[in-house]
Amino acid sequence: MSISSAIKSIQDIMRKDAGVDGDAQRLGQMSWLLFLKVFDAQEQELELELDDYREPIPAEFLWRNWAADNEGITGDELLDFVNDELFPQLKNLTAPIDKNPRGFVVKAAFSDAFNYMKNGTLLRQVINKLNEIDFTDSNERHLFGDLYEQILKDLQSAGNAGEFYTPRAITKFIVAVTDPKLGESIMDPACGTGGFLACAFDHVKANYVKTADDHQTLQQQIFGVEKKQLPHLLCTTNMMLHGIEVPVQIRHGNTLNKPLSSWDEQVDVIITNPPFGGTEEDGIEKNFPSEFQTRETADLFLQLIIEVLAKNGRAAVVLPDGTLFGEGVKTKIKKMLMDECNLHTIVRLPNGVFNPYTGIKTNILFFTKGDGSAKTATKDVWFYEHPYPAGVKNYNKTKPMKFEEFETELEWWGNEADGFASRVENEQAWKVSIEDIIARNYNLDIKNPHVGEVISHDPQALLSDYAKQQADIQALRDQLKGILSAALSSPSEASDGEGK
Repeated sequence: MSISSAIKSIQDIMRKDAGVDGDAQRLGQMSWLLFLKVFDAQEQELELELDDYREPIPAEFLWRNWAADNEGITGDELLDFVNDELFPQLKNLTAPIDKNPRGFVVKAAFSDAFNYMKNGTLLRQVINKLNEIDFTDSNERHLFGDLYEQILKDLQSAGNAGEFYTPRAITKFIVAVTDPKLGESIMDPACGTGGFLACAFDHVKANYVKTADDHQTLQQQIFGVEKKQLPHLLCTTNMMLHGIEVPVQIRHGNTLNKPLSSWDEQVDVIITNPPFGGTEEDGIEKNFPSEFQTRETADLFLQLIIEVLAKNGRAAVVLPDGTLFGEGVKTKIKKMLMDECNLHTIVRLPNGVFNPYTGIKTNILFFTKGDGSAKTATKDVWFYEHPYPAGVKNYNKTKPMKFEEFETELEWWGNEADGFASRVENEQAWKVSIEDIIARNYNLDIKNPHVGEVISHDPQALLSDYAKQQADIQALRDQLKGILSAALSSPSEASDGEGK
């Protein structure tokens, strides 16, 4: 059975269970089951490969020993086992990261997981459907990406506001441009389900891994942090499927929940789409210097990235338009960014990239940490306005952005080592000096000088313009009424005029 068919069947079964309420719980339920199945598939491979293999969790909790037999325990017996034995044992597992790292991964995965199902017979049906998927099959593993796409779409419809999952085309473009290499530390401080990290892993593996030792090195250079339990669990599973045997570097926590001054990490490559449009909980801003304190998540992440980036380290960050034109603390952060880093390129993305999740316009900022020798590391900023492909007026579910669209950017990109000497201005690309940016008070919302005013035909934009025009007209009417009323209520002036 294909993965997509299996997942649809599983969701249909779960809808019959009184304990599972809505998409979010269905996804949570499916995620811990998937994790245990994938984990066991990996364990079986390691058992064959390692001479000193030891089970990282009690044997009775391995998938093969309680779930793999389709005629195995079911009903209340299965429910009691899951609720009273499996979950308590895995949540409270004694597994030090240095002595039992794979056990540590399991404990972290289950720290905030829950069994929502109340019907043991339906739970057995779900498990049996999962048993139809062979995660030791490379083709099935490859298809797991399709499953993720479906899960993420469902996750969005479950109402997780502010979590915009990055289209695969953008992650692939960012990874291709930043070109992470073997041995370089690669981090996503808001990793979600691990899209950037998985793409970076595949890139390094395809281009730089030649030996078994290289593969071991690669496994150690991927780092991620995710605040929410469900995406963290999905990310951990994703990393295992990509070949990271012990994804202990995928932490469950809030990257911002640590004073900026206490970070001593020096990361070579940071690629991320941090949450934006939201605010952090009270007190988080106190982890940052007083003049840069804000509760806006994207601004805090940008500061963090600048801080932890190693000398000559590379970063690519997806940020909203608001970061570009924002003032106050945003201005201070942008000045710091361009003082400490070479902000060499901003790719301006068109509307609809994140549809149907959000209509917020976004940009990709590419920068490299300076060595501290210059007062301002940025000398010029290149802008590239990514156009819609021919015949496309907006992206949507059926017509998402495709990686092939970035071929023109990739051909134009050039090499940072020679200061991007090959770049030329064209209808999509233009260069702005740091002097001009300073004169604009670090407002980076700079329009394409090669394009005249664009008339939008987007219904929402047109309605917004219409409403504004109506408000302006009403304000003018009110002003005229006020002038006329004042004129008519001044009889003394009128009589003076008549007497003359």
